Amino acid sequence: MFYAARMRICCIGAGYVGGPTMAVMAAKNPKATFTVVDVNPSRIDAWNGKKKAELPVYEPGLKEIVEAQRGKNLFFSTDVEKAIAEAEIIFMSVNTPTKTYGVGAGKAADLRFVETCARKIAEVAKVKKSGHKIVVEKSTLPVRTAESIRRILESGSTKGKFSVVSNPEFLAEGTAINDLLNPDRVLIGGEKEAVEKVASLYASWVPNQNIIRTNVWSSELSKLAANAFLAQRVSSINAISELCEATGADVEEVARAVGLDSRIGPKFLKASVGFGGSCFQKDILNLVYLCEHFGLHEVAQYWEQVVKMNAHQRVRFSRKIVKKLFDTVSGKRIAVLGFAFKKNTNDTRESPAIYVARDLIAEEAQVVIYDPKVEAAKISELVPAAKVAKSAIEAVTGAHALVICTEWDEFKDLDYKKVYEVMAKPAFVFDGRNILNLKALKKIGFEVYGIGRDV
Repeated sequence: MFYAARMRICCIGAGYVGGPTMAVMAAKNPKATFTVVDVNPSRIDAWNGKKKAELPVYEPGLKEIVEAQRGKNLFFSTDVEKAIAEAEIIFMSVNTPTKTYGVGAGKAADLRFVETCARKIAEVAKVKKSGHKIVVEKSTLPVRTAESIRRILESGSTKGKFSVVSNPEFLAEGTAINDLLNPDRVLIGGEKEAVEKVASLYASWVPNQNIIRTNVWSSELSKLAANAFLAQRVSSINAISELCEATGADVEEVARAVGLDSRIGPKFLKASVGFGGSCFQKDILNLVYLCEHFGLHEVAQYWEQVVKMNAHQRVRFSRKIVKKLFDTVSGKRIAVLGFAFKKNTNDTRESPAIYVARDLIAEEAQVVIYDPKVEAAKISELVPAAKVAKSAIEAVTGAHALVICTEWDEFKDLDYKKVYEVMAKPAFVFDGRNILNLKALKKIGFEVYGIGRDV
């Protein structure tokens, strides 16, 4: 039996996965030591609370956990080599974006950061004799990446012994802390002894039956498959939403009827402007590339259609805005409410709002964006031609249309009578997340449009 209390753990990568995961592990294993390292000093300063009150990652409940453990058994540092040398278990939680160059561009995962981490671990082990280390894949990676990592580690070190384990994250941004505290399952793939040692970190709060042990290849593929299945459901209901608009059906009524079938269930049947985030599109494209690599072309085409449907949904939404505003938005002020890809996060990666805003700007609209958690600098970086508002009411003042792109609760609670008063007339509302009472807004005087449920 392994005892997590005696362990020193290092996590390379202080992003959306590494920071929250290590914070919860530290809270649940108070006698173990967790060090999160990153080469970005400003990010580490933010985690240490030196520059501002806000952490670099926004998740409900995260700040409280970090502040309770920081300086006790949770540390954030730029001293990567020291943390690697001292750790028994090293989590690799670095970015694995889709390649934009060379073979597999647009589909395959870019593994250069993973390789850099593996080489750094091997380098440290070569210089400093530090015994057996378990290297854990926490990033979402293609199947059989563990073998490549193992080869790099073993070829680069003469003094270290390594085990490579796959422990993919299944966190939904916005609910990551709850997902960590109450996981559906913890998946760990690899050699038995290394798997059990990693499992001991979770055993202090996760029931043993929820800790699933597999071989490393099954673990790597399960992550891709899970995200592909979830994204498939979103694209499926979005495809139905277009048919609903053509026939007069209400997609929410259809989704409820379908979701009550116990074989299907209600989750991820919420029609919207489309899915975003760092995982769904990237992982599906990775799966497509993997299928193509093995000559499974029909399978690759099947999964690629999920991504194409998502892109179509964004374009369809943008075109609807232009069409309903008398076939032109040139010179018109459009208020885009929400820029994060979903509520309760400040993550903007692949956010539908980016694409909608860019489409409208291409039609010469004057786009004004407001989001309660995304910094103005990030919005300006991604959509330079847009203006950034400090509040929802500032964004909608003088606007011809209000466009909901993120389902923040505060957008449900706006004083829409006041909103109507300050907007240009006729005043349009386009609810890309189906969070508003369109009938009530119509009574106020708005022209209203949702996804698959126009009134």
